[in-house]
Amino acid sequence: MQKILLATDFSERSDRALRRAILLARQFGSSVSAVHVVDDDQPRRIVDSERDAASALLDELRHTVQNVDGIACETRVVLADPFAGIARAAEEEAPDLLVVGPHRRQALRDVFVGTTAERTIRSAACPVLMVNAPPVGSYRHVMLTTDLSEGAAQAAKASVVRDIAHGANASILHVFDAPAIHLAMSHTIPTDGREAYLEDQRKEASRALSAFVKSVDWRSIRQMVRQVRNAPAEEILSAARDDSADLVVIGTHGRSGLARFFLGSVAEAVLRSADRDVLAVPPSQPV
Repeated sequence: MQKILLATDFSERSDRALRRAILLARQFGSSVSAVHVVDDDQPRRIVDSERDAASALLDELRHTVQNVDGIACETRVVLADPFAGIARAAEEEAPDLLVVGPHRRQALRDVFVGTTAERTIRSAACPVLMVNAPPVGSYRHVMLTTDLSEGAAQAAKASVVRDIAHGANASILHVFDAPAIHLAMSHTIPTDGREAYLEDQRKEASRALSAFVKSVDWRSIRQMVRQVRNAPAEEILSAARDDSADLVVIGTHGRSGLARFFLGSVAEAVLRSADRDVLAVPPSQPV
């Protein structure tokens, strides 16, 4: 990992992202590029004032990162819609990783247009790390999620994922469905028949996950299967808490249906509800 792009609005949320970006840059010997976007849909005098203030704050940030943290750092101010500005910076700079803070939840607006972070992740060609927890050190437990699709395979093979997971405990989770349990007449299934059916479904999910892990050549990764009882995103985050994972990895495109892992569905729900860091990996990553 050579270059990390940090999107900052100078808030406490963005400060978490900055500290995580610095930790990763130290770990991998990367440089950091910090970008701040000034909304240009305002009167010109306000845009100019905000641009000047942002430039001064970015100068301070660069000085600290370079002289205190010892990391090469560049900064830039972009005049645009926040989402478009971050997306443009990511396209122009082609970083190995884009780091953002957790989104500011605005319930109604989020429902209709999504947050800046989510819109950025939808369009980014690079992995995007949403930093939700205060950074305290390198990641200790990385939990990958998979729906066994090609998109999930690409996410598992991505070099950034391999780099970040190196030296940490790693596990992989497959959330499976047991469709017969949801049928209208499922209550007529005897208890022993229900248990046998669920056990068969679990075994099949375990076999499929083992084949998937072999195909992506992950060694020494603990495999977990979990039946969908609530919303899939809830199952993922519950498993992350149970497993003490401090980073959850999701692919941004997967298969359709209940188990799909693309934004607008499970991945988006994970991003909106996560109480720990989430790494979203697009399908175009080289393997």
